[in-house]
Amino acid sequence: ERAIARHEVREIEQRHTVDGPRQDVTLDEEDDVVIIYNRVPKTASTSFTNIAYDLCAKNKYHVLHINTTKNNPVMSLQDQVRFVKNVTAWKEMKPGFYHGHISYLDFAKFGVKKKPIYINVIRDPIERLVSYYYFLRFGDDYRPGLRRRKQGDKKTFDECVAAGGSDCAPEKLWLQIPFFCGHSSECWNVGSRWALEQAKYNLINEYFLVGVTEELEDFIMLLEAALPRFFRGATELYRTGKKSHLRKTTEKKLPTKETIAKLQQSEIWKMENEFYEFALEQFQFVRAHAVREKDGELYILAQNFFYEKIYPKSN
Repeated sequence: ERAIARHEVREIEQRHTVDGPRQDVTLDEEDDVVIIYNRVPKTASTSFTNIAYDLCAKNKYHVLHINTTKNNPVMSLQDQVRFVKNVTAWKEMKPGFYHGHISYLDFAKFGVKKKPIYINVIRDPIERLVSYYYFLRFGDDYRPGLRRRKQGDKKTFDECVAAGGSDCAPEKLWLQIPFFCGHSSECWNVGSRWALEQAKYNLINEYFLVGVTEELEDFIMLLEAALPRFFRGATELYRTGKKSHLRKTTEKKLPTKETIAKLQQSEIWKMENEFYEFALEQFQFVRAHAVREKDGELYILAQNFFYEKIYPKSN
């Protein structure tokens, strides 16, 4: 797969450089845009990303998957430099939509003039963990033949929690906070209050939009309205398509109230849930100021500002 990917990249670069060297490539402002979707595992990220793949040829942008060794969300310092340089200077891949399981990376630290647009989706922390637990054992309907790491383990999530298993321990809930917190050491210290506050800060100040799995259609609708260069046609594709982009974990059993209550006693759950509720409130705030409901359907508001008293007067 990597060899094929490298070949495809070379072909694209050659196409773009037939008429001149790479450094002479100039981009219109509309095309000089990069979106980074640093997707959290088991938040409907594959479903959303496949919409981007379906639209990229029609809307004329590139989609690139960031594949890290063993899905490690933390990059080495040298890889951070390489990644920032690629994303910033790789004009042949602009406009570009990058996606992968990596934690937030602050481009400003590397002295770049134009930062990428970050987006993300998060999920109720217990629902996300349950989905991931069964995904490791049974896979999903996206690649049903692929052997998963915990395949053969028939223990249910309820049984795991009752037995105090490591795969369902409260520490496993600590994922969405560090993904938004970033590459600092403290981000990955389970239960760190500083990491929670930094994740909140980044969500508000560094992310263009963060949606929730439970309201994915509304997230897509807002992106299409705000960033049509990438997402024109996304809402209709999501609503009327054959849902081939949707991905469902196989053999998933919902946890009992007792199991949920036990996890909710954990301080780690309380912090991850606080972050989720914070993100949900922000998303609903953005949506409330962008859409209206009529006859049970949501529609995007038209432009609601204009310019006046423009001086000096032109002749």
